[in-house]
Amino acid sequence: MGWKQLVADYLGFTRKDRIAIVTLLVIILGVFFLPAVIPGKNASKLAEADTAWIAVMKRLEQKEPAGGPMFRKYDEDNSQAYQYDRTENNYSKRQKADLFYFDPNTLPAAEWKRLGLRDKTIATIKNFLSKGGKFRKPEDLQRIYGLFPDEFERIAPFIKIESTNETNSYKQFTAKDPAPSKPGKTFTGRYAVVDINTADTTALIALPGIGSKLASRIINFRDKLGGFLSIDQVGETFGLPDSTFQKIKQWLKLENTQIRKININEATLDELKAHPYIRYGLANPIIAYRVQHGPFIKLEDLKKIMVITDDIFLKLSPYLFIKQD
Repeated sequence: MGWKQLVADYLGFTRKDRIAIVTLLVIILGVFFLPAVIPGKNASKLAEADTAWIAVMKRLEQKEPAGGPMFRKYDEDNSQAYQYDRTENNYSKRQKADLFYFDPNTLPAAEWKRLGLRDKTIATIKNFLSKGGKFRKPEDLQRIYGLFPDEFERIAPFIKIESTNETNSYKQFTAKDPAPSKPGKTFTGRYAVVDINTADTTALIALPGIGSKLASRIINFRDKLGGFLSIDQVGETFGLPDSTFQKIKQWLKLENTQIRKININEATLDELKAHPYIRYGLANPIIAYRVQHGPFIKLEDLKKIMVITDDIFLKLSPYLFIKQD
């Protein structure tokens, strides 16, 4: 067999084979060049859609024009209200913060800085106060322009606003000097001593300076905590002036030390948020750590969460427990 016959046998194509090969080549070339031929119409539509999307986002993120009103009034007490600044939500740049009890109406700028707030937010607060504004309850701080919701949740348990009316009336009362000829009166034995973990509103109302509203707040705070561990915790009650607490402190006792604890391996986000010492600022990191690393083995594992300092852990740990199998 000659080489020509060999080539003809193995490399020769019939008419049907040649038609099939040409057809495949045309299909392959068509698929390859098709995107370059058709995109004109679709590209313009995509570009137009993308442009519209960007325009909408810019309108959503547009800040209030310079020179416009910095705040608006709200109905409750005509305080100046600020809106949350969404364009500066840069969590990665936040500095490490300390937590301590404070009155937002009197706190210096340096102490706001200690709490972890940014300079721009602090300037907004100071501007608000300098124009005659006043925080009458912790929730008023949420209206500050640029204060993140999680920042408020983190510092909210530590806000203590002193009641001006009660404080002034008490100061006026105590400012009067007794007559020189009469010795000062003492009231020892005048009030019954109450156990802060078992007292009801009636027992608390009987104490000096405590009305039905403050009595209800003390009991509500006690229930949310799970019980008091020390008499000084009563002074943390929202709206209770320190002057009033110092007056009633001698009539308080703590005999029943049984408290309600939270199982941190089973508690939901809502259950953790409800505790005055946890709130959202700590509840969310606790849940996130539990999801990522599994159940806590011991309470000290909470210290592995960045926002939980040694001081916060000492305050929280008596109200937490881990169920042992």
